[in-house]
Formats: sequence, C-alpha cells, structure tokens
Amino acid sequence: MATVEPLPSQAAPGAALHGADLLAWRSCLLALGGRPDAFDWLLDLGGGLRWRDLQALRLDPERTVLLERPLAELEALWQRHRRDAEPLQYLVGLCPWRDLELQVAPGVLIPRQETELLVDLAVALMPSDGFGEASALHWADLGTGSGCLAVALARAFPGRRGWAVDASDEALRQARLNLAAAAVLPAVTLRQGDWWQPLRPCWGKLVLVVSNPPYIPSATVQQLEPVVRRHEPLAALDGGVDGLDSIRRIAAEASQALAPGGLLLLEHHHDQSAAVGQLLRAAGLTDLQVHRDLEGVPRFASARRPPLAEESR
Repeated sequence: MATVEPLPSQAAPGAALHGADLLAWRSCLLALGGRPDAFDWLLDLGGGLRWRDLQALRLDPERTVLLERPLAELEALWQRHRRDAEPLQYLVGLCPWRDLELQVAPGVLIPRQETELLVDLAVALMPSDGFGEASALHWADLGTGSGCLAVALARAFPGRRGWAVDASDEALRQARLNLAAAAVLPAVTLRQGDWWQPLRPCWGKLVLVVSNPPYIPSATVQQLEPVVRRHEPLAALDGGVDGLDSIRRIAAEASQALAPGGLLLLEHHHDQSAAVGQLLRAAGLTDLQVHRDLEGVPRFASARRPPLAEESR
C-alpha cells in the first residue's frame, strides 16, 4: 500500500505545521482512496484539528497548526481503517455523541446518531417533574453498551437514581469509564445480566426505561458494511431471525417491571414498527406511540404501563 512520508516539522505531537503542507498531505492520502468526511473526522478527533479550523485553513493556508498526534501516527490509523475496515472510533478511542465525547473500544457498540433521539423523546415524554415526589422511583437503561444513554439520562434527570444494565463485561467496563468521566456515576448503578432480570428488586418502581437492543435480522447482519460486520459486537447487532428476539423479551416483562404509568422507550429496525406495536400491546402496555428518526422513518416506539386505576378496571 502506498504511503505518504510525514513532514519533518511534525516529528512529535504539538510541533508547528504549515497549513499548506498539511492540506497537501491530506490531498495525497485521499488520492489513495477513502471518504474525505471520514478523514476529516480523524483529523478532528484524532489530531485535534476541529472541522471549522480545517475550513479556515483552506481560506488561509499560510497559518500554522498544532496537531495532537504526529502525521505518521494519523496516517497509520487511516491506513488501518482503509485496509482492515477498522472503525475510526475504535482506532481513536472516541466517539462524538450529542454534546459528549464518549470513550469506545472493540467489544462495545459504537453509539449512533439516531439513538440520540431516544434521549430527546425521554425528556419530552417524561419531564423532570414526571418522577413525582417519590424518591424511590427510578429510570433504567437496558443494554447500556457504552453507557451513552445512561450518561445522557443522568444529566437530563439530576437527582434521580438510574440503573444501567448489560450482559457484557466489556460493555460494563466501558460504560463505567464514560459514567465516571461525566461525573454521574454515583447516581447510576451498573448491573450485569439479561434485560430486566438484574433489576428485579426495583420491579414496579421504574418510571422510565429506555433500550436500544439488538434488532437487526440475522440475514441482514451478514449484509452490513465490513466496518460494522467485521468489528462491532455481533451480540449488540443480531436480533434473531426476524430481529425481534430481544424486543420480545423486553416487552414480555415490561408490565411487571415498570411502575404504574411508567414509560418504556425502544429503538427498533426501520421496518419493525407494526410488529413492535403488536408486542407492546400484547404485553398489556397502552398509550402506544410511533416516533420517527432523523430521516422520517419510524424508528422508535413508546408505551406505558396503565395506571393502577386503569389496571383495576
């Protein structure tokens, strides 16, 4: 594979680099292949050159810049990404998500942009006073992965206790790092296990539960791009033959685990809206709503356990 020699002036992190030289180096690497937006992402998260500064550099290439890594190291990461389809997020160890920079590593699903909407929906459907006065009421994130949703919910609902559940050792280690970095760990308890089971002591007290479970049909997983199929954890992607295995299990026990009136929010595959709605209704949940993603596709479902007055009818 062809390479580009690093510039002598950038032998170490923090060395001054002429803007025109950096732009020329970027052009040479991109001429070998790869997406410009992905390369600029690497310059941003891996080299510390923010996108707006890169644009300003194009207007004034005589400026000097300071990168956080040597060009040779950035080039090596880019070549690994191109050669082996390794996700840049894993190579850099970071993933921007909402207003956060989350730590990510192999073995843990990389947070997606559309999942950010789960937080917005939670805030809209469960305002801060929606927890009422009962301090014993909690929220939970089932299948927390990197902990992205747990961090965002802890910040959205300060003073409320949360639970982050995952079956994976790697996921819980990564979630703990991100919760600690966000200084919300004391308010969030991590539990290892399968969906609702680690939270049995809290059943009937969960007023808000979110989940981004594996929901991709097994056959579709095999058709995903290599950057996903070959590197991200299969257990966080594969939802079984129809993609609904995990959602079935979550729906089946929701009416027992949620508090009366408690809200369940799920992310699902783009063509599963009707099937997920049927599962939630069959589980005895009500107030079913369909929510669309950034492209207008039905991607999320919300439903509630009926209040006690309704359950007693």
